[in-house]
Amino acid sequence: MVTGHDSEGRSVLLSDEVFSGPGTIGTLLWTTDCSPGDNTDETDGAKREVGFAHADGSVFRFTRLQPGHRSPMHRTASIDYALVLEGQLVMELDGGDSVRLEPGDVVIQRGTNHVWFNDTDAPCLVAFILIAAEKLTIDGRVLEPTPPPTKPL
Repeated sequence: MVTGHDSEGRSVLLSDEVFSGPGTIGTLLWTTDCSPGDNTDETDGAKREVGFAHADGSVFRFTRLQPGHRSPMHRTASIDYALVLEGQLVMELDGGDSVRLEPGDVVIQRGTNHVWFNDTDAPCLVAFILIAAEKLTIDGRVLEPTPPPTKPL
């Protein structure tokens, strides 16, 4: 559901569309064109053309990672909040760390290079919120985002 305001400034329901359902591979729920967001923007954020992340705004999507799915190693130019809703998966970092994630686990990705790997026999549903971030610089070296997958995970 999406809320907004009428011409008098009262809260109104703009949409009660169901965004996701069984069998969904990836569903774009909402985007913004800027950060901080503009609550007067009348654009349907679920229909805005965006890439993996948005260079100036935010992206909110659900992704269902099928059994055996392994993403490429990638880094986004954003701060990412990943919340595991169903199933399990492994997050691997290029520094060698890895962790198994279960429902309710949250990962805050801060420009890190990472892989998502579903090594189970069941799908894993993850909510991803990506918010534009400044370029990441470590010891004077800019860590550029890696080319993202051709479509969201």
